[in-house]
Amino acid sequence: MLSSPRLTLSRPAERDFADILALWSDPELLRFIGKPCTREEGWARLLKYAGHWSLFGFGYWMLREADTGRFVGEIALAYQQRVGVPMSGEQPETGWMLASGAQGRGLAGEALTAVLAWADAHLPAPCTTCLIDPANTPSIRLATARGYRPIGEIEFNGAATIMFDRRRAGSSA
Repeated sequence: MLSSPRLTLSRPAERDFADILALWSDPELLRFIGKPCTREEGWARLLKYAGHWSLFGFGYWMLREADTGRFVGEIALAYQQRVGVPMSGEQPETGWMLASGAQGRGLAGEALTAVLAWADAHLPAPCTTCLIDPANTPSIRLATARGYRPIGEIEFNGAATIMFDRRRAGSSA
C-alpha cells in the first residue's frame, strides 16, 4: 500500500469490483479513452489488475480518500502489450482516472507523485511512458508537471494520441 497526504493507494481486491465497474461505465470519464464497459468487461478488468500484481509485484492501485475510505479512482503502473505502440511491454506505462466527484482537487497529482516515487525506488526500468489524447489537457498538464515529455504522436485505437516518457530520477538512459 502507498499513501499521499489525502489518499491511500491499495492493490485491487474483489471488494473493489463495484467501484471499478462504476468508474469504467461512466461515458463522460471515458470520452478520451474508450467506451463504457459491461459487467463482464469490468470483472475481466479486475482480474487483469490482480494478475498484474501477481506477475510483477505492482500494477493498478485503487485510490481512496484517507479520511473517509471513499473510492475516488485508480492509477496504474503496468506493462501493457499495446499493438502499434513503441516500447509497449518493455517500459511500464502509467495511467490514471478519477471519479467525477474527485476531479479538480489535485488528487491525481498526489497519486501520480506517490506512484512515480515508488517506481523510481523499485523498478529497474529507466523510464515510464503514458498515452494521452491531445484534447485531454488536464492529463497533459499533470503528466508534464510530473516530468513527462512528449516523444511523439501515434495512432492508438484509431485516434491521434500523444506518447510521453519520463526518465527515472537519476537515470541518464
